[in-house]
Amino acid sequence: MDISTLLGFALGLGLITWSMAHVGGLPGLVLFVHPAAFAVVFGGALAAVMIHFRIEEVKNLVKVILRAFLYPLPTPAEEIDRIIDYATLARKEGLLSLESKLKQVDDKFMAKGMQLVIDGFSADTVRDILEVEAEIAKQRHATGKKMLEQFGTFAPAFGMVETLIGLVQMLSNLSDPSKIGAGMAGALVGTFYGAFAANMLFLPMAGKLDQRNKQETQLRELMIAGIVAIQSGEKPQLIKEKLKGFLAPAERERVKG
Repeated sequence: MDISTLLGFALGLGLITWSMAHVGGLPGLVLFVHPAAFAVVFGGALAAVMIHFRIEEVKNLVKVILRAFLYPLPTPAEEIDRIIDYATLARKEGLLSLESKLKQVDDKFMAKGMQLVIDGFSADTVRDILEVEAEIAKQRHATGKKMLEQFGTFAPAFGMVETLIGLVQMLSNLSDPSKIGAGMAGALVGTFYGAFAANMLFLPMAGKLDQRNKQETQLRELMIAGIVAIQSGEKPQLIKEKLKGFLAPAERERVKG
């Protein structure tokens, strides 16, 4: 997992847990355990998202999130170095020599591009195929981001719904004043769950997914430019100078040679 994501979750959860236990100690944490509120907030948000999106999109949400958070993207500089190595090999020994490198390629997008080049497709065809695939992946991540944003919108709303349910139940039985405080506290737990879920989980994850999508899109554009340049037989030095345009000036020094 991305280190900043891991540290952010650890810091946020740590501070909230500390605050919850600050007054009553560990027993104070029990005040925030409310299965009904948890079910209404998270289950209700999921139900609303299922109404909002197609079931096929909802089923892919976990996969999209896991790939965004757990799939390590190479840096653009590392990818340029690899493309230059392939370009050098192809220029010396021909495009078919790239087949020996396919087993070393973990990225399916890059592997597909290289296979298209090895199979002899034209540069325009290779570019068209890869651009379509990159666009579909971009749309898939955008849908995942939108779903997380909707979770972040619906969770506080269902937290308020749970709070209203608790208030109605409390106000319907005012015969015992000693139970009013506990009833009010229990009702407010739903609001807490909704605010926590939106601002500590769903909205930050949506933002991270958006950033990862932008990084992956830039990397895919770099790969397409490099693969098409290799297919066109351009000199490795020229390819390197072209691909450096994808990097910030401070990052260009990381490219070998």
